[in-house]
Amino acid sequence: MELKRVVVTGIGALTPLGKTLDEYWEGLVSGVSGADFIQQFDCSKFKTRFACEVKDFDPTTYLDRKEARKIDRFTQFALVVSDQAVKDAGISKENVNPDRVGVIFASGIGGLITFQEEVVNFANGDGTPRFNPFFIPKMILDIAAGQISMRHGFRGPNFAVVSACASSTNAIIDAYDNIRLGKADIVLTGGSEAVVSAAGVGGFNAMKALSERNDDPKTASRPFDKDRDGFVMGEGAGMLVLESLEHALQRGAKIYCEIAGGGATADAHHITAPHPEGLGAKNVMSAALNDAGLQPSDIDYINVHGTSTPLGDIAETKAILSVFGDHAYQLNISSTKSMTGHCLGAAGALEAIACVMSVVHDLVPPTINHFTDDPGLDPNLNFTFNKAQKRTVRAALSNTFGFGGHNASVIVKKYS
Repeated sequence: MELKRVVVTGIGALTPLGKTLDEYWEGLVSGVSGADFIQQFDCSKFKTRFACEVKDFDPTTYLDRKEARKIDRFTQFALVVSDQAVKDAGISKENVNPDRVGVIFASGIGGLITFQEEVVNFANGDGTPRFNPFFIPKMILDIAAGQISMRHGFRGPNFAVVSACASSTNAIIDAYDNIRLGKADIVLTGGSEAVVSAAGVGGFNAMKALSERNDDPKTASRPFDKDRDGFVMGEGAGMLVLESLEHALQRGAKIYCEIAGGGATADAHHITAPHPEGLGAKNVMSAALNDAGLQPSDIDYINVHGTSTPLGDIAETKAILSVFGDHAYQLNISSTKSMTGHCLGAAGALEAIACVMSVVHDLVPPTINHFTDDPGLDPNLNFTFNKAQKRTVRAALSNTFGFGGHNASVIVKKYS
């Protein structure tokens, strides 16, 4: 069968840099850090006391107060970006068949805040099992996809994807596959995460994964810098409306760009550490290029996983050099996590959106907080340090890698 072409026709973004797509993109290209001291809980006794939070988020601005109380913060985020994306795509009851509109939405962890609250309340009680009747449906990570479908009346394919920090990239790839195989006309896809909590920060601290630069949070996320000391936790949500080109043209939708291809692999190496030679990262980028029918020389920008961990940044760079060869020196490479922090299960969606916008505007957002070159990295690679760079971006590749050795990459390209 002939596979359908798939385009992006709508976007929603709720981020540490702003609560809309325009605010998010402006923050990225301006090199703004979303990091600050944590406001959601008392973190005074924690090794890390800062994160990239969504600032001043009041769910009742977007949702009915009674309904907002029945859902976890990560689902609140998901519903907000679904509203934005549906509006941006111009979707209405008149121009789509709801039976052909799906929702494939991800989270790496789901309702951790709800889980923590319920367990703490039980532990502090007299042993009588008093649990919120919404405890389970608030916590499970597939509920965001379900809530989005109920809010908008979409009855097509509906499920959640989880692969740690690669989750929403895998969701995008699944959405892409469903459309190009003709199983849906439109799929709302992306991811949401909200785990800035005692359990979330404490758990990652125990792994020694987080930066502890409490004296200067805004410069703590330092991908590819010699003095990087771990990632900065982020939160937020991103959504893309993927649509068959045929359907988008039929209803006169605006088109941001085209989804070119995607790949997924496993390191099969370690529960948290990357393969030291970047084998899984190498394989997943090659798989995405093969799926897209593109050559390495067709890519102009890579939004790297780039978490600011000592091992991860080096392994990913080795993989890029292996896959792209001499063309690696013609690429722009940047880690937007330097600004948003690591949004875990939402990272893939937000970084794919950054790639979409770079293709649309021919502008590459920077890797901020670079102060000292790492002698372990090739100095001739262009990491787009500290300032956005103008260039023609024909195609951009987004990498995400998750605990468990999960790797996923997606490629977007200019629509023509």
